[in-house]
Amino acid sequence: MNRQDTQDRQGMGTRQVPEGDASKPGAPHQLVRVRHELRRRKLLVTSVESLTPRMRRIRFTSPDLADFNSPSPDDHIKLFFSQQDGAAAQPVMRDFTPRAFDNAGKSLTIDFAIHGSGPATEWAAGAQVGQLLEIGGPRGSTLVPDDFDWYLLIGDESALPAIGRRVEALRSGVPVTTVVAVANEDEKQTFTTRASWRPTWVVRGEPGEQDAELLRRALVGFTPPAGDGFVWIAGEGSIVREVRTYFVEERQHPSDWIKAAAYWHRGTDDGHGGPGTPA
Repeated sequence: MNRQDTQDRQGMGTRQVPEGDASKPGAPHQLVRVRHELRRRKLLVTSVESLTPRMRRIRFTSPDLADFNSPSPDDHIKLFFSQQDGAAAQPVMRDFTPRAFDNAGKSLTIDFAIHGSGPATEWAAGAQVGQLLEIGGPRGSTLVPDDFDWYLLIGDESALPAIGRRVEALRSGVPVTTVVAVANEDEKQTFTTRASWRPTWVVRGEPGEQDAELLRRALVGFTPPAGDGFVWIAGEGSIVREVRTYFVEERQHPSDWIKAAAYWHRGTDDGHGGPGTPA
C-alpha cells in the first residue's frame, strides 16, 4: 500500500549492516538495518482480485524479480505512475509495501486500498492483466528479530499489508495481537500463521479524527503476555503519534522496542494505498 515513509525511530536501538550480513548475531532484541542495491524493475500485471470491497490485490511477474529482495514485512518500494500529461511528464511516485514475493516464480504481490483519490488509487482501480508498471527498491530494510516473547501490531487499513506479512512470518506459538481500525465488517482479513494470533478489529466507519482515540480505547483492554514485547504502529500520522505516546508515557514500554511509522497524513491525496487521503 502506498505510504509516506516518515518513520519514527526515536530511541530505537539498531545496528546497520550491509546486505548479506544480516545473519550475523547481535544483542538480543536488536533491530538491524540492511542496505540494498537500488534498482528499477519493469513488471507485468498477471492477476487482479478484490481481497475485500476496499482492498485490491494485484500480482506481477518479471524476469527482474529473480533477485528481488525484501526481508522485512514493512519494507517499502516505489511505484512509478505515468501522468496524463504524456510521456514527457515525470511519473508520480508512491511508496507501497510488498505483500509477498517469490524469486523462483519471479512474482510480486501488492495490496492497494481503493478509496480516496490519486494516481495510485486510480491506477489500481483500473488495473488489468497485461499492464506494465515500474518499481524501484527497496532501498533498505529494518529487521525486527523473531526473539521477542510477544508482538503487538497496531494500525489502520494502510498498515494491513505489513501486518499480514509479519503475522504470517512469525515463529510457531509466539503470541501476536493485532489491533486494526477498518471501515466495516467486510474489511476484516484473515491470515494463515503458525503464531498464536489474536486479532481485534475496530470497526469505525470512514477514517476520521476519532481513529486514534478509538484505537486507544481498544488497547486499554490489552494485557501483555509475560516477557519482552515488541510494539509496531503504522497508519495515519496522528494515530501513530498518539498511540506511540500512549505506550511510551502511560504504558512505560521501552522505546527501543517500539517501531512507529506514519504511512499517510489526513488532507493529502492518494494515501499509502490506505484509507481517506494518504500521502
